[in-house]
Amino acid sequence: MNSDLNHLLRATSRSFYLTLRVLPRAVRPQIGLAYLLARTTDTIADTEIIPLEQRLAALAALRARILGGRRREEADAFAAVPPPPHVGGYTPLDFGELAKQQGLPAERTLLERVEDSLALLRTLSAEDLALVRQVIATITSGQELDLKRFAGIPKPPEGGTPNLIALQTDAELDDYTYRVAGCVGEFWTKMCRAHLFPDAKLADAQLLADGVRFGKGLQLVNILRDLPRDLQQGRCYIPMERLARVDLKPEELLRPETEKKFRPAYDELLAQAEAHLAAGWNYTNTIPSNQWRVRLACAWPILIGVRTIDLLRAGNPLDPVQRIKISRAEVRGILWRSALRVPAPGAFRNLWRR
Repeated sequence: MNSDLNHLLRATSRSFYLTLRVLPRAVRPQIGLAYLLARTTDTIADTEIIPLEQRLAALAALRARILGGRRREEADAFAAVPPPPHVGGYTPLDFGELAKQQGLPAERTLLERVEDSLALLRTLSAEDLALVRQVIATITSGQELDLKRFAGIPKPPEGGTPNLIALQTDAELDDYTYRVAGCVGEFWTKMCRAHLFPDAKLADAQLLADGVRFGKGLQLVNILRDLPRDLQQGRCYIPMERLARVDLKPEELLRPETEKKFRPAYDELLAQAEAHLAAGWNYTNTIPSNQWRVRLACAWPILIGVRTIDLLRAGNPLDPVQRIKISRAEVRGILWRSALRVPAPGAFRNLWRR
């Protein structure tokens, strides 16, 4: 991965960049590229000022290029005008209008340099390329599903209460967390297994299952932490069937004073997220102990996640003013403690104390 795109990785995600830097070189380019592509599709999906149909078309065009298909009608919908020379049978994508709407310079650059990211796909082996394509196809399916699910939210009047659309069932929530994060656990596992410890005697089915739960847990923590912001945007990821058990409607979650009534349902989801991360911790400690770089790369988001769960248990998860977030000092402490203990597997495992 060239230095410019490496800088772009650093600019688009400081936390993931730390994880990426500690990974062994054998898997760093593939995982870094998959992240860049997923971050690009996520930027497209989140550009709310652009009409929904245009975002869906842009996602389809980018996915077509990543998957190497020949759906020229999709890719050419976002081709540069006047069209430059074709690359691999496609006119290069032009997301200039989308890029102009980005508040963060790094996200603007992601869209402007999408062809540079796509060009890196040609540097991968056939096996690695298949894994990257598979995970991006799954992630974009989740992004599209999310866009369509919340497409019917009518805009409230100026200063009015947001209109809400909620997920219906726990199965819908589980499916969403798999598509946008659980599948990353599968990708990560298969990539590391192939390149770093192919001969290790491991229970692969269990390792994959724990890897999926690892990803789901991280996503669920994000959902529970970002609940007030999502509600203000009309999206409720707390399923209706779960709210019904505590006699609540989605609109009532817009009032912070509802927290006490909501707390049992919320705590159940926190417990589910923690159980997923516990599976992720088992996953981390199943990785061969000589793969200390991979262990650290897995441990950091898990330990940050469980600390975030502690903060969410103590705060009001419906208060839009109270931004619940682990401090930088605590993050640094997690990094140092885990780095010091990773040479000793027993001491490392004991970093998880619940």
